[in-house]
Amino acid sequence: MIDGRMAVWPAASLRQYPKGMTEPRPYPSDLSDARWALVEPVLTAWRAERRAGALDIGRPPEHDLRDILNAILYVNRTGIPWRYLPHEYPPWQTAYAYFAHWQKDGIFDQLTSLLRRSVRTAAGRDSEPTACVIDAQSIKTSTNVPATSQGYDAGKKIAGRKRTIITDTLGLLLAVLVTAASLSDSAAGLPLLVTAATDRPTLTKAWADSAYRTTVIEGGAALGIDVEIVRRDPATRGFTPLPRRWPAERTLGWLMLHRRLVRDYEARPDRSEAMIHIAMIDLMARRLTGENTPTWRGT
Repeated sequence: MIDGRMAVWPAASLRQYPKGMTEPRPYPSDLSDARWALVEPVLTAWRAERRAGALDIGRPPEHDLRDILNAILYVNRTGIPWRYLPHEYPPWQTAYAYFAHWQKDGIFDQLTSLLRRSVRTAAGRDSEPTACVIDAQSIKTSTNVPATSQGYDAGKKIAGRKRTIITDTLGLLLAVLVTAASLSDSAAGLPLLVTAATDRPTLTKAWADSAYRTTVIEGGAALGIDVEIVRRDPATRGFTPLPRRWPAERTLGWLMLHRRLVRDYEARPDRSEAMIHIAMIDLMARRLTGENTPTWRGT
């Protein structure tokens, strides 16, 4: 035991284990050394900045940043409540506090942007996209979600929240907005498109379904973005990938591999958006290091 808890999987060269204790077996969601190296500079810089701004620095932080991120990834992947974190990780109160701080300080957004640029560069693309795809998904909520942040999507017949995402043509997240499910697609899509265009002035083209016609098309034109509506053939039955729209639809499918996102468990919509960023951070980091994402199929 270390500080009253089991040691968690670290870089072996950085952590000493008590005599007779072997390095514990990592969980599938835990960061490998290669993936930790991708995100460590951002988290280390965040901690250094916070400590430099503190009036009284006091004692050094007790918990390792890698342990904390592993705990957050475990919650995101398995869908467990924070209080059910295994004892190998830091206390759940600590893990949740860091999650909340990182969400508030924009660390998850920063990591998403950093890894997305790296993935695009590795794929032979420009680091910043010129085209994007807009799509939405209505999802049921858990009993702890306040009724004021929920709604009923009459089209999908789902009571809960709506996730509107904008991705590049590789399906990598550019922006996300979580709202009540009752909000129309165009009402959520327009402000999200404004956010994406402000953050990435390189965007000049967007594809969307017919739910985004008129309002989003006109709003996109004002931003210098040509929004094209890709319509589904009414004679088609069942799911059929549509040209240009399928990258965003596939991204919504990727999110469902993370059990915390199968249903919306977050009391606050901004924390729900953070969970989506975490899922994409995990996916992009694995893609950069050539590691497979474990699924229920065992691959």
